[in-house]
Amino acid sequence: MAPPNDSLNSILIVSQPESLEQYFDLSNGNLSVRGVPLLSEVPSNVTLNPFYSICQPSDDVPLPLLHRVGALSHKGGFLGFNKEEPSDRLINSLGRFSGRDFLSIFRFKTWWSTMWVGNSGSNVQLETQWVLFDVPEIKSYVIIIPIVDGSFRSALQPGTDGHVMICAESGSTQVKASNFDAIAYIHASDNPYNLMKEAFSAIRVHLDTFRLLEEKTVPNLVDKFGWCTWDSFYLTVEPVGIWHGINEFAEGGVSPRFLIVDDGWQSINFDDDQDPNEDAKNLVLCGSQMTARLHRLDECKKFKNYKGGCMLGPNAPSFDPKRPKMLIGKAVELEHAEKARDKAIQSGVTDLSEFERKIQKLNQELNELLGGEESSVFNNGCERSPCGAESYGLKAFTSDLRTKFKGLDDIYVWHALCGAWSGVKPGATHLNAKVTPCIVSPGLDGTMNDLAVDKVVEGGMGLVHPDHANLLYDSMHSYLSGVGITGVKVDVIHTLEYVSEEYGGRVELAKAYYKGLSDSLVKNFNGSGLISSMQQCNDFFFLGTKQISMGRAGDDFWFQDPSGDPMGVYWLQGVHMIHCSYNSMWMGQMIVPDWDMFQSDHLCAKYHAGSRAICGGPVYLSDYVGSHDFDLIKKLVHPDGTIPKCQNFALPTRDCLFKNPLFDNKTVLKIWNLNKYGGVIGGFNCQGAGWDPKEHRIKGYPDCYKPIFCSVHVSDIEWDQNIEAAYLGKAEEYLVYLNQADELRLVTPKSAAIQSTLQPSSFELFTFVPVQKLSDSIKFAPIGLTNMFNSGGTVRELEYESEGEFSAKMKVKGGGNFLAYSSGCPKKCYLNGAEVAFEWSEGKLNLSLPWVEEAAGISELGFVF
Repeated sequence: MAPPNDSLNSILIVSQPESLEQYFDLSNGNLSVRGVPLLSEVPSNVTLNPFYSICQPSDDVPLPLLHRVGALSHKGGFLGFNKEEPSDRLINSLGRFSGRDFLSIFRFKTWWSTMWVGNSGSNVQLETQWVLFDVPEIKSYVIIIPIVDGSFRSALQPGTDGHVMICAESGSTQVKASNFDAIAYIHASDNPYNLMKEAFSAIRVHLDTFRLLEEKTVPNLVDKFGWCTWDSFYLTVEPVGIWHGINEFAEGGVSPRFLIVDDGWQSINFDDDQDPNEDAKNLVLCGSQMTARLHRLDECKKFKNYKGGCMLGPNAPSFDPKRPKMLIGKAVELEHAEKARDKAIQSGVTDLSEFERKIQKLNQELNELLGGEESSVFNNGCERSPCGAESYGLKAFTSDLRTKFKGLDDIYVWHALCGAWSGVKPGATHLNAKVTPCIVSPGLDGTMNDLAVDKVVEGGMGLVHPDHANLLYDSMHSYLSGVGITGVKVDVIHTLEYVSEEYGGRVELAKAYYKGLSDSLVKNFNGSGLISSMQQCNDFFFLGTKQISMGRAGDDFWFQDPSGDPMGVYWLQGVHMIHCSYNSMWMGQMIVPDWDMFQSDHLCAKYHAGSRAICGGPVYLSDYVGSHDFDLIKKLVHPDGTIPKCQNFALPTRDCLFKNPLFDNKTVLKIWNLNKYGGVIGGFNCQGAGWDPKEHRIKGYPDCYKPIFCSVHVSDIEWDQNIEAAYLGKAEEYLVYLNQADELRLVTPKSAAIQSTLQPSSFELFTFVPVQKLSDSIKFAPIGLTNMFNSGGTVRELEYESEGEFSAKMKVKGGGNFLAYSSGCPKKCYLNGAEVAFEWSEGKLNLSLPWVEEAAGISELGFVF
């Protein structure tokens, strides 16, 4: 039984070596940290409150977490402000700063956030989720995090003359306030990574509306390889194509352990469809479905008509892999033609006949391609029979998949937070839904134009009443669970803030929906079977992650710029890595950061693969059927569909925190992570694109797309961020392996940094392993399998012995070339108990390892010196 609340609160007060005032002080219009000015011209209506004076911890907080937060509570506090007149949207200055470097995360679209750096309050962007200050005067860092206070959420935004503003909004004109005691949290630390942990731990204890990642179970797929249908099919996804896709991977030697059936499987239609009970037809690209709503909660006709067993027999339907590409290609042509017409209209062109003729011609060609779709999918042995006892639909399909592909552990399907992109059709289901107009908040006016926002606003949201949120999710998920689905990818999450006017505001509406989603997740998907997406706003993290433990860390992988910029094929890939790495700093406190799928045959596939190898999350592709680079895939994935995953999630190195690796012409993105017996740094040349505050969009900066100098040192790895790995950072000497250059180097903590030059859209992976002194003459360090990008992740166990037969013993997972450094030649080498030959030359020890299926690919190695 938990202690009473007064005992919990007392934990926050005791054992404080320093008072709050010794860290932060607000007086005479100045906010300072340990005597160093941080903000000046702070308005008199702004307050600073000690953490323990505001926080009233609940019984739900684990005592170890409470003790940890209590011990550090002197390093943080709450900012508030008050106004004379209550309002549903209040903006107030927190003070002014200039000449101080900051790193921030802001929403550049409704759904997605990214990094921004500057040195003045006026450089802060709209919808900023947090600001991290560099305070070199005291070798420390300070973070200000806008949070939730009552029914209001907050975000930072720029002011004039260096002021940074905070905006508190309820999302409903019926919900007003004038006073906030804790609308933002402020915290200081001498370590930026500890700072994130400490600050979000304190907010978790204060709000008790979410839980930290350390408190939750993560999805099974987090260390596995998978395939998502999105870029493979878009909305043309169907069972036969999926089957052939999974089969191709298996035959290519990498068996997916999870499948995500993305958008296109649901029963949706439009308000003006002639038959309200029929599914919408001829949908191809994302955008065409965004004004549609759910009219049933089960699968659409394409999946409902699948007949059990039809893909298992000798006469299984064939599949033309060229068909999805043709459909998607033609739909892209049509989309570009429509954009060209719209641009002409905006520029004042009155004669649109040529544009209309082209659009009509492309429409006709697309309809001709689509005309045979149903016959090709359904009338080939997989169609529903008028009678008989055969099984049909998703249940039959998932059963057949598992019968054929024994390693397929998880099958997820996509759905939007509100059901479909535009919700649930009123009157079509048992749910209480109505079309609610969408109102975009003023704070989002400065974000990037987005087709998804335009479409959702255009049609309004078929919103299920918040009292029915539990019923919405349980109805969908209990059905899906019953037909063999093990999890969901929940997308389009930040539509709730558009429709909160009648429902107590955005905070209260979000609480109702996230409670329903969390309850259903526990009941139907083992509490963890969910990937969140389009969710990168503080509302979600502070209100929606009590149960959810995994989510997207960046905007979509775009195989090309959707706006048609030819450079976008390249520079958008670097932008994606910046999104993911910097977002992981805060998102990783609450969820496993998911770096999204990519395509193995893309122009920048290797570039993406290098980042996924060390990101610390799952690896999954969205390859077209018939379009794979298996040589590349096998550098990421073992034959059994597992991956050599790092121990943590990848984060930017300290020397990147206040730089701009996108278009400053000099900075390489460096991300670090830890393996069980070493560390890894990835250097990525991401220069060539970024946010333009004037145009309010991400655009190319071609002048920056050039070779960039990269400097890497063993101290760039934050060894102490994993208690079990901390000792690795105390080694006297390290072996470094450069994956792309295939080079070995020996360094010490006092050595100069390793220098290299990275070409545009290229990378290098630096694996660091402590060197062990086995005797006066022998030093040893294992790199692992060099045919894998994350070679250090293949070493699963490592043991050195001063007595006994073996001097070095280890278990290595995978097949291929094993590499180690050995200052002297071993006398013998044993592989799985048998003595084997090896190669040794000038310190390089090489050995070929087989993939042993019976041992799950794990080989036992022993070296005798």
